Amino acid sequence: MKKTALLNSQICEVISKMGHKDMLAIGDCGLPIPDNTRRIDIALIKNIPGFIDTLKSVLTELQIEEVILAKETFDNSHDVYTEIKKLVGDVKISFISHEELKSELKQCKAVIRTGEQTAYANVILKSGVVF
Repeated sequence: MKKTALLNSQICEVISKMGHKDMLAIGDCGLPIPDNTRRIDIALIKNIPGFIDTLKSVLTELQIEEVILAKETFDNSHDVYTEIKKLVGDVKISFISHEELKSELKQCKAVIRTGEQTAYANVILKSGVVF
C-alpha cells in the first residue's frame, strides 16, 4: 500500500509522469474539459469532494513552481483565492482570464474534476523540480 497521503491511482499516475513545467488542473464540476485532455472525475455529489481538499491532497505529491488562476477567481471567489494562497505559500501566482484558463486546459496532462460548486474554483498547477 502507498505510504504517502494521496491514494487516487489515476492522480498518482499523472503526477509520477510529470516533468518540469508540465501542467495539471483541478476544477469545479462545471469546468468544461477539452475532449482530448485526460479527465480524472472524482466528483460524487454537490461539493464532494471539494476543490480545496482536492488541492491539498494533490500538493502532498506534486512539487509546483507556479499556480495559474483566472482573474475571475480573485474577483468573484475571493475566499477560494485566499485558501489557494495559504496552501501554496510563496509560489508564483499568475492571473489570466477565465477564457484563457479554459484554453490552457488543452496543454494540461489532466484535469481533475471535483464536486465543487463554487464559481471559478479552478486552478492550473505548473510542475517544479525537487532538486
